[in-house]
Amino acid sequence: MAEIEPGPDTLGEDARLRSLDERLKAAQNDEVNRTGAGKTGSDAGYRLGNRVLAELLGGMVGGALIGWTFDWFAGTSPWGLLVMLFLGIIVAFRNIIRISQPPK
Repeated sequence: MAEIEPGPDTLGEDARLRSLDERLKAAQNDEVNRTGAGKTGSDAGYRLGNRVLAELLGGMVGGALIGWTFDWFAGTSPWGLLVMLFLGIIVAFRNIIRISQPPK
């Protein structure tokens, strides 16, 4: 009987595994490019700035809207608006401080 000589496919390097590994690396690179993960510099700072601005505006506008609605129903103008606007600003600053701290 003829003995089978070990070739590159039988030494632990299967062509299918190499192909799968190459496709996996390509998919991971595509995912990093698509999501922007790992980007640093001005792009990351720009995104953080936009998030801070959205938190600040959202807190103030949301608080003012809720306060105005409360005043409209309860007839307590302008106290509900002022109180809820103040609470919205506090919540916005709390969120800004939370997102500006490095992850633990």
